Amino acid sequence: MVLYALRRLAVGSVLAVLVTLITYLMLSVSFDSIVHAIVGPAATPETIAARRADLGLDQPMYEQYLDWLVQAFRGDFGVSYFTSEPVGEAVASRLAVTLSLVVIALVITAVVSVALGVLAATRSGPIDRMAQGLSLIGTMVPSLLLAIVLVYVLAINLKLFPATGYTTFSENPARWAATITIPVIVLVVHGIANLTSQVRGAMIDELGKDYIRTLRTRGISTRSVVLRHALRNAAGPALTVLSLEFVTMLGGALIIENVFALPGFGAFAFNAALQGDVPVIMGITTFAVVLVVGVNLTVDLVNGWLNPKARVH
Repeated sequence: MVLYALRRLAVGSVLAVLVTLITYLMLSVSFDSIVHAIVGPAATPETIAARRADLGLDQPMYEQYLDWLVQAFRGDFGVSYFTSEPVGEAVASRLAVTLSLVVIALVITAVVSVALGVLAATRSGPIDRMAQGLSLIGTMVPSLLLAIVLVYVLAINLKLFPATGYTTFSENPARWAATITIPVIVLVVHGIANLTSQVRGAMIDELGKDYIRTLRTRGISTRSVVLRHALRNAAGPALTVLSLEFVTMLGGALIIENVFALPGFGAFAFNAALQGDVPVIMGITTFAVVLVVGVNLTVDLVNGWLNPKARVH
């Protein structure tokens, strides 16, 4: 199991480096325009050249990237071109807002999807049709449209939750919960739609296998067969989908946080991309890819624990 974990960690580390390298190469195309935006349209060529040198953009591309990579391994992601704010601190503070949304949404998605998926697989009829119908509706409705409808109904008409804004947990826990409720609902709806159908399909496949019939003939209770045996073997594909859902939710934060004026990771990334703030974009990319690699590694380890055969891949 240790060797399996080390292999997965090595693959994830290589992936993280490749993603940051590709991101840097893509950003390098616009370095000239970024420098012009920083110094202003009236800047002289000498001023532009001096600013490029200050930012280290006059060095060969491989030297620029290697210098950034070495500093990043030390935890130094530089400072913003436009605000001079340390990138590591800025990203970490905003990431806490995004993770509060994504983690809560992911936990709710997992609990509800497993419950609905298992019920739909074991009880054909109205429950199965309801689960399939909810999955279909959740998949078809765009996140932005759902957010607008929920704001109109829950915030404007019923006045149950604030339409925009954010309050930290330490400042007012109740207000914090109110500010993230609608964004979490938007993320959960699409998460449940995707994961419920996966759990249902995997459970139906497992319940139709020979070993399940053998367990039933031995007098083992239906509850034990479903929860201890079938669900454990069906958990692998569901966990894989759940990890993909984490990535989807993280990307969805880009839209959701701008809609609800939340000071999170997505809104920060959006503004940095508009400005061409290279250190911030690289910091955001690094934090995001580390999160994704960490989640995928965790899922791989859990799958390896649930199914030892998975460790050979």
